[in-house]
Amino acid sequence: MTQTDTLLSLFTETRGYTEKLCKPLEIEDYVVQPIMDVSPPKWHLGHTTWFYEEFILKHFKKDYKLFHKDFAFVFNSYYESVGKRVVRSDRGNMSRPGVAKVYDYRHYVTNEIKELLTSKISKEVEELLLMGIHHEKQHQELLTTDIKYILGNNPLLPKYSTDFSENKITTIDQEWISIAEGIYQIGHSDKNTFHYDNEVNRHKVYLQKYSISNTLVTNEEYLEFINDGGYKDFNFWHADAWEWLSESNITRPMYWHTIDGEWYQYTLQGLQKLDPEAPLSHISYYEAFAFAQWKGCRLPTEFEWEAAQANFKWGNRWEWTESAYLPYPGYTKAPGAIGEYNGKFMVNQKVLRGGSVATAPKHTRHTYRNFFQPELRWQFTGVRLAK
Repeated sequence: MTQTDTLLSLFTETRGYTEKLCKPLEIEDYVVQPIMDVSPPKWHLGHTTWFYEEFILKHFKKDYKLFHKDFAFVFNSYYESVGKRVVRSDRGNMSRPGVAKVYDYRHYVTNEIKELLTSKISKEVEELLLMGIHHEKQHQELLTTDIKYILGNNPLLPKYSTDFSENKITTIDQEWISIAEGIYQIGHSDKNTFHYDNEVNRHKVYLQKYSISNTLVTNEEYLEFINDGGYKDFNFWHADAWEWLSESNITRPMYWHTIDGEWYQYTLQGLQKLDPEAPLSHISYYEAFAFAQWKGCRLPTEFEWEAAQANFKWGNRWEWTESAYLPYPGYTKAPGAIGEYNGKFMVNQKVLRGGSVATAPKHTRHTYRNFFQPELRWQFTGVRLAK
């Protein structure tokens, strides 16, 4: 199989999976935007399509005709160098284009990319297409978590799908893995496999001896923190976090509810009794840090996590680290719009590692650096302790 054939297969598989994620939705679900951080499913369908049109078809397919002259404005996200865009908070105000029109747009662009791949393409197009595929995979996870937020804030708390199991139980006993003091190599090393620019350059870091848990923190462990007054004791919290708690009236993880004195959790399978053995999810960095303080532990740095990751299973929850999202030594942004993909967000964010139950197939790896602001909770975020 040629490189082009492999790309075509991965592209087709990825495009199909995005639409599969939307199959359980009602037509009204496609347009809802409860908060700025959550985008309507219709917008994700359009934005992931626009990426291929804007960066590949417009420049590399001869005589390519735009599907619609206004869609670049509607479906651009944050790329300043490619023109104006709808303000992020207004994505839910767009009843038009309709869902059917957006699906027409998807199928049009999908077919145009497939046609492009029937002829020989340059290395540059291959790299852009692979970037587009993994960009869509990122949005598949965002689509899943945005759908959960949309339905989880519906007063009826409807289920999304009986097939999506988000609380996978770990049956191994908790142990502390000791990692020796020394110099470790960090970052992506194989230039022939896909990675983002924020994963290089590979470099050395010096780590003191430390221990890291082989398991994630569970709901039961976090309940102990709540019942011990963890949300009421400022000693465990950063000053910014304490202010955030006060302003937001946060007293529990997102999607937790108390009904008749019992704890429940909204899941993509609907409202269920809280499973004490399930890994904790949907907490902010602020909460992760406070819990670690209460436990007499800490969060691992992203370098400690990467140096130790071969010793434990990961991929169930995105794991907050103690590391600020910063460039690696020698990092340089790519020219043009592609350079906006990661580099301009390297401020006021914390790194997460691992992946989650919502991460798209064939997407994550042990050098992957996810990043979010410390107060955000709508992703499947959890905690692995270190000391």
